[in-house]
Amino acid sequence: MKQLQRKDNEAYAILRNLRVSPSKANSVLEMIRGKKASEALNLLKFSTRGIASEISKVLNSAIANAENNHQLDIDILKVTEAYCGKGMVMKRWRPRAKGRPGRINKFLTNVTIKVAEEQAKQKKEVS
Repeated sequence: MKQLQRKDNEAYAILRNLRVSPSKANSVLEMIRGKKASEALNLLKFSTRGIASEISKVLNSAIANAENNHQLDIDILKVTEAYCGKGMVMKRWRPRAKGRPGRINKFLTNVTIKVAEEQAKQKKEVS
């Protein structure tokens, strides 16, 4: 299993085996990628997608990890990475014609969200 490399100014949270397909989860994760943490929570709160509430729980967990485990300032946190990968596939069978079974795949998703402190943009001084 791949180990996540953590820098000093970032924290992450992982949700495994979420019962939604990766393509549907990725459409919601694209909305919050690169946004400030507070702005991303607002986007998820008012999203019409059903999976947004589960992803907001993961984001809240990442923010709590940043605050409690790594002593980061939550006011300047930014979502640096938000991605999902393929999880398990549950295989179910359904009766089809002539007594044969038809396979139905139910996809599960692993969601990872990384947050980091946003660096203050330094202005160039003209002398």
